[in-house]
Amino acid sequence: MEPGERIPDAVLDEPIGGVNLVPGTLRDQLGAGPTLFVFLRQLGCVFCREMVGQLRDASARRADYPPVLFFFQGTGTEGRVFLSRRWPEARAVADRPKRFYEAFGIERGGLREMFGPGVWSARRRARAAGFEQGERLGDAFMMPGVFWVEARRVVWRHVFRHAGDIPDFERVPELARSASG
Repeated sequence: MEPGERIPDAVLDEPIGGVNLVPGTLRDQLGAGPTLFVFLRQLGCVFCREMVGQLRDASARRADYPPVLFFFQGTGTEGRVFLSRRWPEARAVADRPKRFYEAFGIERGGLREMFGPGVWSARRRARAAGFEQGERLGDAFMMPGVFWVEARRVVWRHVFRHAGDIPDFERVPELARSASG
């Protein structure tokens, strides 16, 4: 989905399960204000782990940070185990069939997005920060996605150049506000 695009009712009304969610649909997870949708690659990915850590820290430091809603390719149990070590209070939608990934236009990366020079540099950055690769859980070629959603509409999104291209999560609120005009 692109900025300015409204999330279809069929997507919002899709029943969901996962971790720390309100029972019901995707619509039931949204509050009156913005929500940051974060689509994780696969739970063993070093960049996935880095993103969760950076988001946890950014949201703790900033009172104006929106609630974060993760999407991952696994079961609720797998998500609970993953998040219990990284951010136990986080909310996450289990999307093994990748219905939400598809609805938001999250695509699989090619060789350049998975193994290009930017990825190797990002891997060094993640490892230097203490993040490690784990056992693969999900489609290893799936790209990540980050969307600022407000009033059922995508306001801002980060376009990932490669698997390790992580936005500056501290600046996301400003980026989204400037995109919304």
